[in-house]
Amino acid sequence: MTDNYHIILCTCPSDESASHLAHILVESGVAACCNIIGGIQSVYRWQGAIQTSDEALLVIKSTVSAYPELEHTLKSHHPYELPEIIAVPITTGSDEYLGWINDNVGKS
Repeated sequence: MTDNYHIILCTCPSDESASHLAHILVESGVAACCNIIGGIQSVYRWQGAIQTSDEALLVIKSTVSAYPELEHTLKSHHPYELPEIIAVPITTGSDEYLGWINDNVGKS
């Protein structure tokens, strides 16, 4: 049962933009839950230069089958030119929680 679920990571420029995206994802039914971890700092190479940015991390729980629409939704509403969208498979988890994810993805 666990091979049907993903955690998707997506950095955002602020808590507010992460919250906006989280509401869109949950309201549209492509995510069951989103957590916002504020106060992170990212160091990365962009357009040939090392950059440092204060960001918020969006941790999204969803299903494998909802991923294509979730990715499209993030790309359509994210303020970054190239948003970080990384899906990590859930290899184990409580049956009750995974069932809850399943019950809440696809609801809008």
